[in-house]
Amino acid sequence: MKLVVKDNSLINASYSLGLVEQRIMLLAIVEARETGQGIDTDTFLEVHAQHYADRFDINVNNAYSMLSEATQTLFNRQVTYTVHDEKRNKPEKRVVRWVSGISYVEGAGVVKLRFAPEVVPLITRLEKNFTSYELEQVKNLNTYATRLYEILASWRSIGKVTITLEELRNNLGLIDEYSRLEAFKRRVLDLAVSQINEHTNIKAQYEQHKNGRVITGFTFKFKMKKTKEKISAKVEVDRIEMSTIEGLNDKQLGRIARNPSFIADYNHLVSSTSPAGQDTRAWELEMINRLKKDSSQFKKRPIRDYLEY
Repeated sequence: MKLVVKDNSLINASYSLGLVEQRIMLLAIVEARETGQGIDTDTFLEVHAQHYADRFDINVNNAYSMLSEATQTLFNRQVTYTVHDEKRNKPEKRVVRWVSGISYVEGAGVVKLRFAPEVVPLITRLEKNFTSYELEQVKNLNTYATRLYEILASWRSIGKVTITLEELRNNLGLIDEYSRLEAFKRRVLDLAVSQINEHTNIKAQYEQHKNGRVITGFTFKFKMKKTKEKISAKVEVDRIEMSTIEGLNDKQLGRIARNPSFIADYNHLVSSTSPAGQDTRAWELEMINRLKKDSSQFKKRPIRDYLEY
């Protein structure tokens, strides 16, 4: 499972990244986590053209040129997010670079990048307010659909989010592009929703809000799709009391541990610098052992609910 983890203040930030740039960032986050290398302000992470090609189903020769070109622009990309000024008790908009350094190894097809100091905590902080999803979910999405998917995924526990038109445009990184609403809906919003519905585990729809004749915002309603595997899991667990782990085997406990909602509820149990905080397999084994040893510490919802996702 290629798991991407981002702080929700970053999910809801305003930034404009090209599709290749966005995929480079996501792949760097995933591979740093899976290899146990972690993300800090000193280390250059590597993204390989072959890995990029394999992950996003493109020709490796094309990946070489894509990574080379993206390296030229990524250093100047900015992200705007909101923090709280405690002294004045007011919101503060902060603008920072994504990376503090980036290079491309000619002939090797390798991008080396180092995340900026302000961005690192937003990626690595697992203790609260984060959104996690599998990289597989966004592999077939364009850049706007990827951003919208991240926003929706951050509200998955509710299945609904209302956002103003201005906020949505900012979150999608749109400044002057598609200023006409008809073009915005046709070229950006409707296409993004269509791609999400076709290629991801989310089924979404939206309704628009008006002030008079002027559209001012949207409410997105969505639910997680059910696959045959999920339906089978539900049928099986309905026979047993939902709040215990009695009768669950290691495979089922592993499925629970991999559930993004379970991760969101219990990531505070491990340090972000520990093996379980850096590697998905280590996390899974740690949680299986903890569930077996003392399932009473997992009380946020019936434990068997996590079998369905």
